[in-house]
Amino acid sequence: MGKISTCLWFDGKAKEAAELYTSVVKQGRIISESPMVVMMELNGRRVMGLNGGPMFTINPSISFTLTCSSVVETRAAWDKLVDGGSVLMDINTYPWSECYGWLKDKFGMTWQITVAVGDIKEETLTPSFLFTGKVFGRAGEAITFYSDIFAGSGTNVLVQYPPGDPHAGNTMFASFHLMGHPLIAMDGPGEHAYQFNEAVSLVVNCNTQEEIDYYWNKLTEEGAESQCGWLKDKFGVSWQIVPVVLGQLMSDPERAPRVVQAFMQMKKMDIATLMNA
Repeated sequence: MGKISTCLWFDGKAKEAAELYTSVVKQGRIISESPMVVMMELNGRRVMGLNGGPMFTINPSISFTLTCSSVVETRAAWDKLVDGGSVLMDINTYPWSECYGWLKDKFGMTWQITVAVGDIKEETLTPSFLFTGKVFGRAGEAITFYSDIFAGSGTNVLVQYPPGDPHAGNTMFASFHLMGHPLIAMDGPGEHAYQFNEAVSLVVNCNTQEEIDYYWNKLTEEGAESQCGWLKDKFGVSWQIVPVVLGQLMSDPERAPRVVQAFMQMKKMDIATLMNA
């Protein structure tokens, strides 16, 4: 069964961003790099930095929640990431956290930095989805939709806005996992000038054509197909459904141009065609 990772879209700054991010988290390293793609590992989570150009810009609809093991570490991570960036919510004490802040770094990625609660000592990095505007109120629906598609899924925490609140019944905070990969989802009330877009996407790495077909067909229900293995689901979240073998094919300098030419003609990825390129 495939694995899920995260892809961040940059305009030529993927390597610089990767160097910053791997210096901030406790367990961060750059795995591989090329002019187009930088692969990194951040606290056990695979993250791709894609130099895709100016077409798409990261916005706060999907952020990284970095949970640190102490207030000192939380503030240290904040100081590194906010340098050259901007503050969305100042780091402070809030009802939900002894130390929390929300920022946009100098590369455009947004981070929610918070201290862990209780005896948790392990630093974690979790993509966090904010359902706003036309998809406000659909976070719970999305969790159910994704959990029905991906094996090994479940909801750890689900807190709804309480009765009497104008947003009663909507999702205030939810922690869930798909194939063992932790995610966060919230409904964001109020006016927001952003929606989900291609600049932050989830990548499903598949071993077989059967897996590609399954995820593609499920996630495009009421969604939209795009090019080169990209799609948008019915909530507007972007996904890439790609074969694991693609990385091996692209690492062959002689073969790579033919592989690129082949997948540029595709919507859904076809492993046999790529192998024959």
